[in-house]
Order: sequence, then structure tokens, then C-alpha cells
Amino acid sequence: MTTTVPPLAARAAAEGSTAVAEILALTARPEVVSFAGGLPAPELFDAEGIAEAFQHVLTHSPRRALQYSTPQGDPVLRACIADRLTARGLATAAGDLAVTTGAQQGLSLLVTALLEPGDSVVVEDPCYLAALQAFRLAGIRIVPVHCDEEGIDPDELARVVAAERPKLLYMVPTFQNPTGRILPSDRRAAVAGVAARYGLWIVEDDPYGELLYEGEPTPWLAGYRGAEDRTALLGSFSKIFAPGLRLGWLRAPAEVRSACVRVKQVSDVHSSTVDQAAAAHYMTTADLDARIALLRTAYRARRDALLEGLADALPDGSRWNRPRGGMFVWSTLPPGFDATEVLYRAMRHDVAFVPGAPFFVGSADPGALRLSFVTHAPEEILEGTRRLARAF
Repeated sequence: MTTTVPPLAARAAAEGSTAVAEILALTARPEVVSFAGGLPAPELFDAEGIAEAFQHVLTHSPRRALQYSTPQGDPVLRACIADRLTARGLATAAGDLAVTTGAQQGLSLLVTALLEPGDSVVVEDPCYLAALQAFRLAGIRIVPVHCDEEGIDPDELARVVAAERPKLLYMVPTFQNPTGRILPSDRRAAVAGVAARYGLWIVEDDPYGELLYEGEPTPWLAGYRGAEDRTALLGSFSKIFAPGLRLGWLRAPAEVRSACVRVKQVSDVHSSTVDQAAAAHYMTTADLDARIALLRTAYRARRDALLEGLADALPDGSRWNRPRGGMFVWSTLPPGFDATEVLYRAMRHDVAFVPGAPFFVGSADPGALRLSFVTHAPEEILEGTRRLARAF
């Protein structure tokens, strides 16, 4: 007897395996110097401090740490996050926050709570790839806005919004993925004005903001006039604790936050209780500022090593930026080069990067590439740039 199996949902079948996922699988070999994935340096994880935090909660409050919890998240952890945001200039109470299973879940909750299939969102071009995938999976129409060396152009944003009438603006304004750019204060104020004038929700994704290597921090977009009542701010512990904890947070206006909490309750009930309890204990007992200072020092040296090596690694006429923080350098090869073709040559020399084309919504630049500098030590980075030179 012949039997048939129903097909996958069209949205799931369409996403499938991405080119970037396939590239990252290729780079998993230990001999590869990988500038591809934005993977925090594992030797810099505070494994001892995190282990002590888990041991403490499992010893002193196992019944609470191993039990079901509330979808909004551990109140002690939310209070710790709120105190940190307030100290950094954005007045926040624990009740303003919800804990998420990574910032990526926060974005998915917002997509479900704020958008209907067929709605439009406006994004930076190029844009964080996983955000594009989340929008596509939900049947959202994506409208790109041109960016220059400082990020999104507010005048172009206003023109696009007036013509397309999107419902939401998604941005990574601080050390953007993939470009490493930081949006200046005057542009943030202008973007907030555009959002208020045209009635846009704003999603401000900020996984990299604490990784500042030079200069003064730029205030969150969420704090600018016109943005306060319409901005959902996403944060993550992945870059300052450990990505394996899968903990993030969402700060949003009450109506939006409540909707996201309802969606979260349906999707996973709550984020891991024991992980939240351990993170809360760690934040109340460890010197987190000292840990972040250590990360900044180490990653600054790695950024500098990559910038030093690129001068001899890339062909004449290549361009690249000098990010003030974050994890990524964005480079553009001269006309006639295709970064995807170069990648497969580079892999034969045991070095890898991510081609820039998948990050674009509009017309892609085939010569663009993203290089992450945080995973390897400076001497390994310099070896990687020598291998990259041989690929050319």
C-alpha cells in the first residue's frame, strides 16, 4: 500500500538550511582559523564563577531553582538587569522587563505580538541575518533602508516609511551585526522623530553594547524623545556571561511587554528556572564590571590584530572599517571579486569568514564580507590573515 506524508508548512520549507549555516559547519574543524561565527572566546568564560553560582542555588534553594516559574522571569534577575540599565542611564524597573531564552526569542515574541502576516517592517541594509529569517518565517514583508558608514540615513528612512507605511523598524544601532557600525546620537534622535511622526514600533537589538573599546557610550535609542513609548529594547547575556545559558531580556512598554509574556507562556512557559537563578546569584555576587573590563581589553587587542593583518591580507583597493566595539569588521573587496568564491579558496587554506551577500535585503554587494575577531587570540588572528593572503 502506498502512503503519503503531509508536506511541511511552506514557511518552514522555504527557510531550510541557509548558506551561512553551511559555512559555519565547514569552519567547525579545529585547524580552521575562523573569522566567520560571532562566537565569544571560550577561554574567557568565568567557568569557575558560573559553576559556583549553580552550586549555590542547587544547594540553598533547590526546590525553587528546579520548579516551574513565571513567564515574565525571575524577579531577582529582573531587578539586577533593571539596576544595571538604570546605572547606564536608562531608568528601568524590574516590572519593565521580561526574561527571554536568548535575545533571539525576544525578537520572535515581538514579531508574534506586533505583526500580522503581510505586514511590513523596515530594516537597515545590510541587516542581522537571523532577524531577516525571523521576519520571513512569519510572512512579514521586509523593506530595506540604505546605510552609509555611520549607519541608517534618517532622511532615507523617512522617505521609505512615507512610501511603504511599515509597522515596525528593526535596528542594531550599536556595533551593528554585520557591519560593526554605531549610529551617532544625532541620527538616533532623528530616527526617533521619524518613528513618532509615522507611528512606528521600534525594536532596538543591543547584544554588543557593553563591548565598547574606545570612546564614550552612545545612549540607547529607547531613551530619545519620541522613542520612549514605542521602543522594545532587547539584550543578551550571551556576550558577557556565556551563550550556552541562552538568557536574554526584553524591556518594552507595558502593553507590548504583556503581550510578549502571553506569547512566551504559550511558546515555552518560561526560560530555564535554574539558569535564571544562577545568573541572578552571579550578578549579585560577582564583579561583573571587572569581567566586562577583562573582555574589553582582550577583544580590543584581537580587533587590533585583525586590523593590522588585513593590510597585507586583502588585495589592493579593499576597504574595511575600524569598529569602536562589538565583534565584527566589515570589509569590501575591489570590483571583480566575489566574496563567496574567495571563501571556498580560503577554506582550502584553513581560514574562513562570512560573505556579506546574505545580510542584504536589497541589491547585495558581492565583494562584501564580515570578519569576527573575538574567537581567536591575537597570534592566531595574525596567522589567519596570513592564510587569507594566500587565498588571494
